[in-house]
Amino acid sequence: MIIVQQADFDGAALARALREQAGGQAGAIVTFTGYVRDYAPDEPTQTLTLEHYPGMCERELEDIAATARQRWNLSGTVIAHRVGTLHREAQIVFVAAASAHRGDAFRGCEYMIDALKTRAPFWKRETLTSGKQFWVEQRQTDENRTQSWNNEKNLKETP
Repeated sequence: MIIVQQADFDGAALARALREQAGGQAGAIVTFTGYVRDYAPDEPTQTLTLEHYPGMCERELEDIAATARQRWNLSGTVIAHRVGTLHREAQIVFVAAASAHRGDAFRGCEYMIDALKTRAPFWKRETLTSGKQFWVEQRQTDENRTQSWNNEKNLKETP
């Protein structure tokens, strides 16, 4: 399930939908919820505005989820990402993976959020309380984490 929208999301409802999607095969569901936080060290963030490339964005998110499902024994995945102007502490992203075993669910969820941060076509503009604005640049640590998944073997957990 891929969702890109301005409206807030209900993580518990998304996890329930994932459990239903898994059709009784989910022994574990791992979720990640990301929030808007202060990026600048000297002044509080007022808002974070996310822009995206409609259509292309959803296709890239689906490709990320499909890769996770192929790489690990996942019975379902969810990626929900908000766009538009969000205030500090607002929910911004929800990622979840369901699997018969927790190891695959943890790795699948972590892979999806790491890949999303570097591959999905989102652009972030931060506005500080003073009104100063700037584009948030991708961090090298995020790129390194995404690259580390390419170096890891495709091992699926076995019962």
